[in-house]
Amino acid sequence: MGETVSRSPGPRPELATGWQVARRNFGDDVTFFAPSLKHFDTPDFPRDRACRVRAISVTGRDCELQCDHCRGLVLKGMTPASEPDGLPGAAAALSQQGAETLLVSGGSGRDGVVPLSGHIADMARIRSELGLRIMVHTGITDAALAEDLAAAGVDTALIDIPGDDATIARICHLRGVTTADYDRSLANLCAAGLRVVPHVVIGLHRGEVRGEHEAIRIIAGHAIDSLVLVGLRPLEGTPMAGVTPPGPEQMAGVFLFARMTLPGTAIMLGCERPGGRHKEETDILALEAGLNGIAFPADGVVARARELGLKPRFSGMCCGAPFDGPAAMRMSPGTRGHVSADGVSGGGC
Repeated sequence: MGETVSRSPGPRPELATGWQVARRNFGDDVTFFAPSLKHFDTPDFPRDRACRVRAISVTGRDCELQCDHCRGLVLKGMTPASEPDGLPGAAAALSQQGAETLLVSGGSGRDGVVPLSGHIADMARIRSELGLRIMVHTGITDAALAEDLAAAGVDTALIDIPGDDATIARICHLRGVTTADYDRSLANLCAAGLRVVPHVVIGLHRGEVRGEHEAIRIIAGHAIDSLVLVGLRPLEGTPMAGVTPPGPEQMAGVFLFARMTLPGTAIMLGCERPGGRHKEETDILALEAGLNGIAFPADGVVARARELGLKPRFSGMCCGAPFDGPAAMRMSPGTRGHVSADGVSGGGC
C-alpha cells in the first residue's frame, strides 16, 4: 500500500475480498458513532449535544495493574463512583444530566479482574429504578460474576482480548494469566446470556502487531454480539509515550483478517486510534476492508462512504452497544459470527 489512500470508485484491490464479504452479508449500510464520551465536531456528522452515554469508574482513578499503554490515565475521564453515594448516586446524577446508558468500568486488580462483584445489587437497582441501560467493562470473568451481571440486567459486557501471553505479562503486568483465561472469560460471559463485545487493541505490544490474529481466532470461537478493533494511541505519561503505533496499512491487514475470520459478525473501528493523517487513512481503509462501523470518523470519511455506494447511518451510542443494525447483525446467539465467507450459515458454537 502507498502513502496515500486511493480515491478510486471502489475499494483497493488488496481489500476487495473483505469488501465483498461485507456487502454480501450486511448490504450497503455503514454506521458512524459519536457517543458523548468524547467531544467531537465534524460537519459530516449530524448529532445532538446531549450526554447520552457516560462512563463511571468503580475504582475512581485507581488501577493496580498500571499497564504500560495506559497507567490508569483512561480512568481520569470517567465519573468516580465515590462515597458516600457510591455508584447509585453517581448514576442518578448522570441520569439527571441526560444520560441514558452507563458504561461501568474501573481499574483492574493484579489478577486482571475489574471489581464489579461488589456492585451487582447497585447495578440492578440502577436498572430498575432509573431505567438506564448498563454496559460493563470486565476483565477476567468467572462464571459466577458473569451470571450475576446477567441477573442484574446488564445489557452488554465489553472485554479486551490480548492474543499473546508475552503481551499479557510484559505490557499488562499480569502474572499467571494466559490467553486461555480470556478464552474462558468469553465463554463464561456468553454462557450467561450477556451480549458480549470483545475489543482487540492493534499494536498493544509496543506498537508491534503481535497476537492480534490469535485474539481474533479466540473470539471467533464464541457467540459474540460484535467485535471492536482499536489502535494503539501512545499516551503522554506512560512508558509507551514514544512508541510508533502500527501504520494504517498494518491496521488494514488486521481489519481484513477479522472480516474474513468473522464474516457474519458486525466489526467496528472503535474510538481509540492515532489521530491526524493516520486516522484519515485508517478510517477509509476500514470502510474498504468491509468493517460495519466507525467511531468518531475523520473528516471526509462519511463522504468517502457515499462515494463507495454505502448508506451512512449515524448513532450517538457507543460502538460497543447493541444497536439496530441490518438483519445480519441481529442473528440469534447460535449463529452470530458463524456465517461463512460465501454468506451461508455455518452453525453455532
